[in-house]
Amino acid sequence: MSGGVDSAVAALLLQRDGFAVQGLFMSNWEEEEDSYCTAAADFQDARRVCDTLGIPLHRVSFAAQYREQVFKFFLREYSVGRTPNPDVLCNREIKFGVCLDYMHRLGAAWIATGHYARLQHTASGPMLLKAADSTKDQSYFLHGVAASAFRNTLFPIGELRKSEVRRLAHAAGLPVYDKPDSTGICFIGERPFQEFLSRYLRTEPGPIENDRGLVLGEHRGLALYTLGQRSGLGIGGRAGTAAAPWYVAHKVTERNALIVVQDQDHPLLLSDAFDVEQMHWLNSGAAVEQAFECAVKTRYRQSDLKCTVQLSDARGAGGENGAAPEQNWRVTLSQPARAVTPGQYAVFYDGAHCLGGGVIARRFNSH
Repeated sequence: MSGGVDSAVAALLLQRDGFAVQGLFMSNWEEEEDSYCTAAADFQDARRVCDTLGIPLHRVSFAAQYREQVFKFFLREYSVGRTPNPDVLCNREIKFGVCLDYMHRLGAAWIATGHYARLQHTASGPMLLKAADSTKDQSYFLHGVAASAFRNTLFPIGELRKSEVRRLAHAAGLPVYDKPDSTGICFIGERPFQEFLSRYLRTEPGPIENDRGLVLGEHRGLALYTLGQRSGLGIGGRAGTAAAPWYVAHKVTERNALIVVQDQDHPLLLSDAFDVEQMHWLNSGAAVEQAFECAVKTRYRQSDLKCTVQLSDARGAGGENGAAPEQNWRVTLSQPARAVTPGQYAVFYDGAHCLGGGVIARRFNSH
């Protein structure tokens, strides 16, 4: 129970289906005098929902585990110029990791969440599917969860549109029926992103240049910018350049330079292939030796991109315990895509079926 309308309606539907439902409010971020954190207000909303439904509400903090298993990785990736997505790790390590274990210790037989996704339980195991509402689908954020964690998982609102979820909440008298959706990264909230990162990362200013090497200004630190970014560059118009927006196109870490261009479809922003590491296939049948065709999303809310996926190489000689070397996968796009960003996740689909995904390591443009 997050305190939002989605988890509230998930609990409502399960209760109507005859399940013995209990709520659990999980907090992952604790910081003194943090005016941007909404956990206290969210807990009160969750409590009001549970009071309305007549179900008990448990409360637990996984802040220590979150900092160790998610936030450290988040900072490490940014420090080397990559742009991570901590919500994927939060689902894998926290919600369907330590929280799932905690719920089992409480005696739960099933875990249910308000995610917009669907599960199909088959003889070979659970299959993760896109939500019926494509505008709200969250399978992208769930692709890294172990398939075994889905065996006793329910997504009660996966077949519903958001408007129907709010209608059900209103009809049932749930007090959060019109509560706005939360946005942004879970632990950052609505605070200024660069300001937040600057508190944890040592950043070194450097030149902002165009693709011809003309210095246009100074950046605050490469870690604070991401590919395709338009706002917050602070360079405005410059003599000898067109009166058009600037976009982050490349980071030259060797000399701490940020490269910007004015055409949002500039070749520096486009990629027709990229490599993926740390690949996680949800079903063993998805990983094959020969090349195969499917669709990919290189960021959330992106339309599916047609691609070919092939095992490229295996790096490293394996660990002391005989672990297999890390595999590297080459993804070739049928058409170039904009702002394919190292550190983000590439998630693969066969129609509505989510195959799995991994971390974008390198991007290429052959043109």
